Amino acid sequence: MAPRIVSVGTAVPATRVTQEQVRELFAAQPGADRLAQRRIRAAFDAAAIETRHTVIAELGGGVPGGSGPRFLGPDGVLRMPTTGARNAAYVELAPPLYAEAAKAAMTDASADASAVTHVVTVSCTGFFAPGPDYRLVRDLGLPPTVERYHLGFIGCAAALPALRLAARICTAQPDAVVLVVCAELCSLHLTTSTDPQQIVAASVFADGAAAAVVTAVDDIGDGGGLVLEEFATALTSEGEADMVWRIGDHGFEMVLSAEVPRIIGREIRGAVDRFLAGSPAPDAWAVHPGGRSVLDRVEAGLELDPSSLAASRAVLRDYGNMSSATVLFILRELLRDNEAVGDGATVAGLAFGPGLTVESAIMTRRMPRTADVDLDVEDFAAVAAPGVSA
Repeated sequence: MAPRIVSVGTAVPATRVTQEQVRELFAAQPGADRLAQRRIRAAFDAAAIETRHTVIAELGGGVPGGSGPRFLGPDGVLRMPTTGARNAAYVELAPPLYAEAAKAAMTDASADASAVTHVVTVSCTGFFAPGPDYRLVRDLGLPPTVERYHLGFIGCAAALPALRLAARICTAQPDAVVLVVCAELCSLHLTTSTDPQQIVAASVFADGAAAAVVTAVDDIGDGGGLVLEEFATALTSEGEADMVWRIGDHGFEMVLSAEVPRIIGREIRGAVDRFLAGSPAPDAWAVHPGGRSVLDRVEAGLELDPSSLAASRAVLRDYGNMSSATVLFILRELLRDNEAVGDGATVAGLAFGPGLTVESAIMTRRMPRTADVDLDVEDFAAVAAPGVSA
C-alpha cells in the first residue's frame, strides 16, 4: 500500500486577536507618521485576514503568560526584546503546541504512541536542543527507539518536504508510522517598524501548529486519507533577495518584498506544468496562503476557478499565515469536505519558501472504509427486503 496522510491535527494558542486590533496597535506606535500609518492600515486591510492566534497574550489584552519577555509596555508601546529572550519564549511555549497538534492527529488516526516509529518536526521560528523532536518522544510517551528528524529554517514551504521525507521513509520501511509536526510562533518576532516590508510581515504572520500521521500500514486509521503520490521542488529564476529570513539582534528578520507575488505569478505556470507533465488537472488545491496577493497570483497564473482556493482563503481569513503549519490546516479542511473532495479526487499542494522555492505535491483522496458500507435506513430496508419500506 502507498504511503498516505491518515489524519491531520491542529493546535493554536489561546489568544485570538482581530486584524483590526493589531492594525490599530501598530498604527499607534511612536514614530509612525501619517505615511507609515497609511501603509500600516493599507497592508492590514488588504491581507484578507479577520483573526489570528498568538502566544503573546498582551496583544489580545490579556495578562502575559510564562516567564518570557514582555512585548507591550503599560503605555501601549511595543518593546523590542532581544533575540535570546524571544527564543527563550519559543523554548517554553512551542513544545505544548507541538504536543497538542500531535495528540490530535494520533487520536484521529487511532494510533497508539507505541505504533510511532519516526518523528519529523518542522519550524523556522526558534531553535533549541534537545529539540522539539526529542520533546515529542518524551511528552507523548513515544518509544525511545523512535527515529527523529528536524527540518529547520526552511520557511513557509517546509511542510511539503516534511511529508516527502515521511513518504520516502514509509516506502523504504513499509511498517513505518511517521508523525510529522510543524509548529511556528511567528509573532515572537514582531517588530515595530515603518519599513514597508516589515509592515507586510506584521500584517500576515500568526502562530499555530499542525501534525499529520503518515503511514502505508492499512490498519492505522480507518483506511481513508490522502495518498502521497508525487513531489517536486523548483527554484524560480529570481527572488533570492525578495523572501529572506535572517537572525537579527531583536528577533528573526523577515524580508518579504512586493515582488514576491509578482514573481510567483510569473513562474507558477511553468513550475506546475513541469510537475504535472501533461497529467489531468487536479480536482482540488491546497495552496499556502503567503498572503492574499499570493493566492490571487496563483489563481490568475493557473487560470483556476475562484472556488479552487476556497480552503486556502478560509484558512488565511481565520488563522493568518502560520508559515509551515498552514498547508496542513488546509489539508485538514479538504479531508473534511467529502462532497468537494470525494474518493479518487486528486489534490495538488503548493507552498513557497525563501529562494524563491516552489514545493509541490500530488495526493489522491481515499475515503474511509466505513463510507463504502454506510447505508441509510431506507437503503438498508430496500436491500434487506425489496419492496418493503422502512
